[in-house]
Parts: sequence; C-alpha cells; structure tokens
Amino acid sequence: MHILDVIEKKKNNQPLTKEDIQFFIDGYVNDTIEDYQASALLMAIRINGLDFEETLALTNAMLHSGDIIDLSAIDGYKVDKHSTGGVGDKVTLIVAPIVAALGVKVAKLSGRGLGITGGTLDKLEAIDGVSIDLTEEQFLNQVNEIGFALAGQTQNLVPADKKLYALRDVTGTVDSLPLIASSIMSKKLASGADGMVLDVKYGSGAFCKTKEVATELAKIMIQIAEGSDKSIVTVLSSMDNPLGRAIGNKNEVKEAYDLLKNPDEADPNLLNTSIEVSAYMYEIATKKTHEEAKQAVLDVLHSGEPVKKFEEMVRAQRLNDSNEEIDLNFEPAYRVAVKAPKEAHGYIEKIDAQTIGQISLDLGAGRHTKADELDYFAGVELHKVKGDAVKPDDVVMELYASKPIDEAFAVRAQQAITYSEQPVDAIDAKSVLKSKDLSQ
Repeated sequence: MHILDVIEKKKNNQPLTKEDIQFFIDGYVNDTIEDYQASALLMAIRINGLDFEETLALTNAMLHSGDIIDLSAIDGYKVDKHSTGGVGDKVTLIVAPIVAALGVKVAKLSGRGLGITGGTLDKLEAIDGVSIDLTEEQFLNQVNEIGFALAGQTQNLVPADKKLYALRDVTGTVDSLPLIASSIMSKKLASGADGMVLDVKYGSGAFCKTKEVATELAKIMIQIAEGSDKSIVTVLSSMDNPLGRAIGNKNEVKEAYDLLKNPDEADPNLLNTSIEVSAYMYEIATKKTHEEAKQAVLDVLHSGEPVKKFEEMVRAQRLNDSNEEIDLNFEPAYRVAVKAPKEAHGYIEKIDAQTIGQISLDLGAGRHTKADELDYFAGVELHKVKGDAVKPDDVVMELYASKPIDEAFAVRAQQAITYSEQPVDAIDAKSVLKSKDLSQ
C-alpha cells in the first residue's frame, strides 16, 4: 500500500477501508508519511467527507496511536468537558473549578487554538509561570487533591491527533465534521473519563456555520460515545456573537477569573453558558435532575469556593514560586478604541464573531502558521455586546496588542457590528442532545 493510493481514493470520493485509515495514521505518526502528503489527504477528506464507518475507523486508529490514560487512581466519578471552539470561549476555565467545588473530579486535557478560535492551553500559558506540561502522575495527583487539572496532551496520548491538529490549523481543513469528531472523540476516549459534556458551537464564529450542521456533528459524537459505553451530553450553542466580552488570551483568563469572583456582574451569555455546561457535568456525575444540578451550581458559584479552586490550580501548575500572588490584571502596550458611528442609534443586534476572531488572530492572539509565537496581550475587549443600548461615539470595543495597531483594524471592527432600532434579546438559546444511557 502507498499513501498516494489512499489520497487518490478519497480524491475520487471513494470510501476508505479500515486498513487504508490505519496505514495513514501509522505512517504519519511514524514519520514515513510527509506533512505535504497528509495535507493532501486531509483536503480530500475536507472536500469529499467520510461516512460514519470511516469516521469511526479514524477515531479508533487515532485513539490507539498512543497511550490511553487509566484514571482508576482518581477517586469517584470523572467527568470531562470539551468545546468545538468559539471566539471568546473561556468556559473551561470557569466550569472546571465550579464542578470541582461540587465534589466531582474533572480530568481535562485541552488543546491549543485552531484558526480564529482560542485554545485553553494558550490561555493557561498566558498566566505567569503556569505550565500545561504535567506528567501523568502529577495530573492524577492534582485531580485527586484539588478536584481538577487542565493540561496538554502527553507526547504519547493520541499522538496522531496532536500532529493532525496542528496540520489542520494551517491547511484550511479545520471545518470538516469527520475530522472534528474524530479529533475530539479520540482525545476524550483516551482521556479515560466516565462521562463528558461537549459544547458544540454553531454560527459565524464557529466551524459549524448552522445549527443543522452542529446537530449532525453532535449526533456523530454521540454515536461514537455510545459505542464506547460513555455517557455524553452535547450542548448546542450559538457563536454568531463572541462569547463574553474578552477575546484573546490574558484578557480571557481575567474575564473567567472575574466571573468566578463576581458572577452577578458577569456577561449574561457567558454566565448562562457556564452555568448550563456545569449543570450537565454535575448531572452526568450524580444522576440528579437537570434542575437539581443547576441549583447546586448556582449555590456553589455564589459560595466563593470555585474561585479558590481556580487559584489552587494556578499554584499547583506554576513552575516558579507557587505562593506568588495571583495577579491577572494586564496592561497591553498598545490599545485602540473603536467607536460607534454617527448614525448608530438603538441597540447592538450582532457583533460578527468570525470578523472579531480574525481581528484578534491578526493582532497576534492566534497563529497563522505552526511556528508563530503568540502575543498574550493581543485581543479585543467588547464594551458593548448583543442587546446593549448604544449611541453615536460610544466606545463599543478596544483592540489590544504589544505592538502598534494599524487603524485599519478599527475600521474592520466597526464593520463587524450590526445595529437595531428595536430592543434585542441578549441571551442566546441552547438545545441539548444526550446519550441514551445518561440516566442509568
């Protein structure tokens, strides 16, 4: 067998066999298949797709390309959470300490940014001194002691996905449902959790542009999970607008931390999403009703315990002095205010997430190539969000960076906003799909 034969098959929209897929994964992991060959196959998959059998075969080949974590050393039920990626999505930094404060263990292996969507690992590394490179022993001990850990994949955990993940980011093949599903589920299954909640985004700032496509992705992942005897909830949520007010790295961490400290002052969409995801994580672990789980989340969120858990995580994962004060305030070297135009009257109807995500990436908060270094200070801060009243010359957002910001960025940012003369609902609705065995 030769990789060119596999590429030709998919280029001509023919189904790949398990053997074809296993050959590709083995060869790419072992460096006998080059990046340019893998890129060609990824693009053929992006264009012609994979059916469920192919997607399942790809998931399993990736899953078994390396180690599978044994979480039996962690006491109690272990729950995982994943987002398909969204502009301003810092929900993991919020829900993990909330659920841990409720006594449920969260063993979370996260990824870096893909395209315009930020990655949890990049945000964590924006916190001074924090490391995401935990050994398996450190990871297990931290989950047992604190209740949660947020770390990167080890070198031997789904190495196929680690290589493909980075390659997809720079080859225009991020937005492929089979590749998204196999990437997510191979990592989730290898991570060893008992149950999982997946936040599937749709809209302009997500890989799934419509709710219908997001629903299709959710169903694929539910099928994969059920075949592995895992409980799963998929929460479908809109990403037409950025989530929260901060888009970047350091500023997103600060928004997450501020929400845990003062939930009543948080952005309503970010708060609502965090509460719902936390409640489903707690529901999976305890088999309580969703309303009971949601009330438990609200109670613990206002107790102050989650912010203590967040601080414990930072101290545990610091490479330097763990007792150093946690200071998440930041002062970017350069900032540009973006004002509403003279004709703006009424309310913010929409702030296009895709445009804002691209601006943030271009300012330095994301990567155009695998080798790019991030500017942790770069990003966008929304002073007005969907549903807010606005008048001419109001500052609607600020742009941040560590180097001078071209005024063209402000023009692009202004064009991302749609105004309405009528009031606009600030809260985006969510829908849920669950696996059959959730209540067992």
